[in-house]
Amino acid sequence: MLDRRRYLALLAAAGVGAKIALEPAVAQARPLGAAVSRADGLAAELNGSLRELHGSLRVSVREYDGTTLRQVQEFGGATLTDGPRQWRLEQETRRVPDGHGWEVTLTCTLEEGEAEQTAISVDFPFDEWETANYVMIPGIVYNGNRYRAIGNGYNPDYPVDMYYNPLTPVTISNNPRLASDSSAPSRIELETCSTAAPAMSFFSPKLKKGWIVLTEQGTRLGNSGLTVEESADRASCAFHVSAPVVRRQVAGFGDFRPSDDRASNWAPGDAVSIRFQIFAFEADGIPAVLQKFMDVRKSLTGPTMPRNLLPMSKLAQLGTDICRGNFTETTAGRYYLPENSKDFQLGWVSGMINTYPMLALDDPTERGRVSDELDFICSRMKGRSGFFYGYITQGAVIRSEKAHPDFPAVQAMVRKNGDVLFWLIKHMMLLKAQGHGDTIKESWEMAASGLAAAFTQTWREHGEFGQYITPETGDIAVYNSTAGAIAPAGLALAAEYFRRPDWLAVAEEAAEFYYARDVASRGFTGGACADISQDADSESTFGLLESFMALYQYTGKRVWLNRAQVQAALCSSWTLAYDPLFPAGSDIARLGGRMAGAVWASSQNKHAAPGVCTSSADHLFKLYRATGDKKYAELISDIQHAHAEAVNMPGHITTHNLIGSSMERIQPSDSEGEGAVGNFIRTRNSWCETDGVLMALELPGIYVRPGEGVLIPFDHVEAEYVSESRRATVVRLTNGTPYTAQVSVLAETARQSARPLGYTAFLDWPRVEVPAGGALTVKVTRDGKVTPQA
Repeated sequence: MLDRRRYLALLAAAGVGAKIALEPAVAQARPLGAAVSRADGLAAELNGSLRELHGSLRVSVREYDGTTLRQVQEFGGATLTDGPRQWRLEQETRRVPDGHGWEVTLTCTLEEGEAEQTAISVDFPFDEWETANYVMIPGIVYNGNRYRAIGNGYNPDYPVDMYYNPLTPVTISNNPRLASDSSAPSRIELETCSTAAPAMSFFSPKLKKGWIVLTEQGTRLGNSGLTVEESADRASCAFHVSAPVVRRQVAGFGDFRPSDDRASNWAPGDAVSIRFQIFAFEADGIPAVLQKFMDVRKSLTGPTMPRNLLPMSKLAQLGTDICRGNFTETTAGRYYLPENSKDFQLGWVSGMINTYPMLALDDPTERGRVSDELDFICSRMKGRSGFFYGYITQGAVIRSEKAHPDFPAVQAMVRKNGDVLFWLIKHMMLLKAQGHGDTIKESWEMAASGLAAAFTQTWREHGEFGQYITPETGDIAVYNSTAGAIAPAGLALAAEYFRRPDWLAVAEEAAEFYYARDVASRGFTGGACADISQDADSESTFGLLESFMALYQYTGKRVWLNRAQVQAALCSSWTLAYDPLFPAGSDIARLGGRMAGAVWASSQNKHAAPGVCTSSADHLFKLYRATGDKKYAELISDIQHAHAEAVNMPGHITTHNLIGSSMERIQPSDSEGEGAVGNFIRTRNSWCETDGVLMALELPGIYVRPGEGVLIPFDHVEAEYVSESRRATVVRLTNGTPYTAQVSVLAETARQSARPLGYTAFLDWPRVEVPAGGALTVKVTRDGKVTPQA
């Protein structure tokens, strides 16, 4: 088996794509083919599992002229002769522990002759294929992206037939996809780094089975390729893992460009090893495949190894200082800038979200500023229907979103309205919890209740919320999508705040609708970003998880916890499962960045970012508390630590901007050009900074259940047991960063963890100070008390 650590170190030193001499462990290898079935029981089991899916495992040698495939030669056994070229194939197979899968290392060696522009491909052809099969490649392809596509670039205009048309089909940008037109070629070609994990999967509704293949980022030949190709008659489909990647076209942000990929030249003795894992399993639906993927997503690449760089308290201090300095007064009103211009957007990229941590400071000046912003929003941006406009210029001009000249009515994103409802209620809940309930204005409550009523009326009239609405009339301008993913959470909070059980009923109906139509049937949620079409996106995915956990909190119904577990699995498919290797000399490689946990944006916008736009994603922590399953705690820990990797700090320059600033680009893919891979963009994005502060606020620094053997650090400190009794735990906290850490501690029992965590619970978490480069020992009791020890 390949030593992954050694492979990564070598590839990092030479740069991705360089030829590095590996030492594949082939001593135990066995040849592929019929002989394997006789000699190797594990390989026979693997082949049998593939046959149940009408599939097989094959290996081929592929010769290219540039990016044009000229010849395919398939191994029939341990050797392949092609004129003067003699190839040898060796295989090592083992079972994946507890994973009901197989791990295979295939080593292909050119023993005689020379080969130019040649790649090795591991092929998985499946017969009796059906286009109804669900195909998922994490972070970029969901349900094969087999939908109507429009435009040829970033954020394309919508055609006229999408407006005021409840029958409009799901419409995406020009992304990699399997063809919906039966007469068109149907092929997806990707580089491994264009995904949240180097993996491909499918679900067969007819066979009630799922299949997943995981591989590594690359080999000594550079990054590998992932291809899905259906036959012309759609009766078969092949999945390919190739070394190296050779694509005909490279996918950009809603477009394609010719590829510069080239296959490798081979001399006698050259070899390459491709390692992969295969899982074939019973599945009663798409949710089962998503949950299986979450369980195995790190199986091959291994556990992540996040770095402790920046205590959450330091991050919060810097982020709120930046926001404090960005309070402005314009013709439109007084508000914290959500972007680098003085125009204002509600929701989405932090408008009226960056106010929440400022309110949490419990500072009179900032409380007054937050009050000014809420006044501005409720007076300037509310439409007659109760819905809000999404964009206003500094000169107080309301702007339409996704406008079309044939429809002059000003439109706004449903997603932004969902954000407004959710966060406005949270602001008022926080004020009450802080003892400042008397500062809540009637105009804010009227705006919140009016918005909840507008959502309720829209649901009852249309049975959905749509993607864009007209705030003046409340009409749905563009139907479909999961843009309203967070609206059920907002309705649930509003129902509790205003004592309106009818709103809670609508929240449940809408959340179940989204789950059934989008998650269970389509296998993705989408359309929640203002700069995409109705593409699959991470923001709606995490937003719907927020809604499921809110409904679990306010109804106590187990069904919402079950839905949340499926949704969290979908969230994991958008989150980098490993630390990609970046080109030598790139910003991230220079800093030694470990980017597992970065969150991919959408199928159109092929980049990852530091955090969830815009949320602490504390719903993952709440899901961990409710289930005890550590994979949810691990996922949010990965997200938080990847965020810190992108923060601009002395000795760790990322944005070339303000200290403590961050920006929305962690780019493993070449979708923006090869020069963008591994490089940060030299700007700052408020939503990324807001994310960091929200995680510092709403996630505990450490979570402990005294006497129960549970200790999880989320902050950038090491936590280890000193001793533990039935009633208390003594923990040593070590801070290896150059910054003092004010670490919040949530201590509780298993019984207490069964009760949902309130939205302002963080106000009651005690904090302990761990000095920079130092350590502190604390005693934590079952009643939540934390005492420093001498």
